[in-house]
Amino acid sequence: MTTTATRRTRSDGERSRRTILLAAARLATVEGLGGLSIGRLASETGMSKSGLFAHFGSKEKLQLATIGMAEEIFQDEVLGPATQAEGLARVEALCDRFLSHVDRSVFPGGCFFASAAAELDTQPGRVRDRVVSTLRDWVGLFEEAFATARDRGEIAPEADPDQLTFEVNAMLAEANGLYVLHGDPRYIAMARRAIADRLERAAA
Repeated sequence: MTTTATRRTRSDGERSRRTILLAAARLATVEGLGGLSIGRLASETGMSKSGLFAHFGSKEKLQLATIGMAEEIFQDEVLGPATQAEGLARVEALCDRFLSHVDRSVFPGGCFFASAAAELDTQPGRVRDRVVSTLRDWVGLFEEAFATARDRGEIAPEADPDQLTFEVNAMLAEANGLYVLHGDPRYIAMARRAIADRLERAAA
């Protein structure tokens, strides 16, 4: 019975922690990671400050855990489905899933990592380093996919994977920023057309 009770307590604690971090990840795209606090989350989730503090202990730990939750959501929404493909198909899937998750407001403030990067770009430390690492991995997925596409003959032999990665991500970032600013889905559609055109030219 003691073991069962311990497992139930641990399970309840894990569910509470997940509820907190889901709220924190969404809130961070609107108010910033710097705006996260035990008090703010207590108000958002209806939990006690003491209960929240017991889960994290410091603001930095809360921020890092929030980034971890955002990574998990991004994996489920974007990376997992997209990385089933390879080469040019992977590039297309990554773009499609990214724009879809922005359009569906998975995070109310647009892409979590674009928001965090803009906030933290001049703030060195563990939190910024975690965001930079995630973005570096994201860029790496595109570079690898474009390199594979070139090796397969899906894009021109002289195509530069780094340059194509830069251009495609610039389009994704612009669509994300304008959609968040204006709430107009035509920016998502414009990005889809621009990326399709660029990939078509790369394959010519």
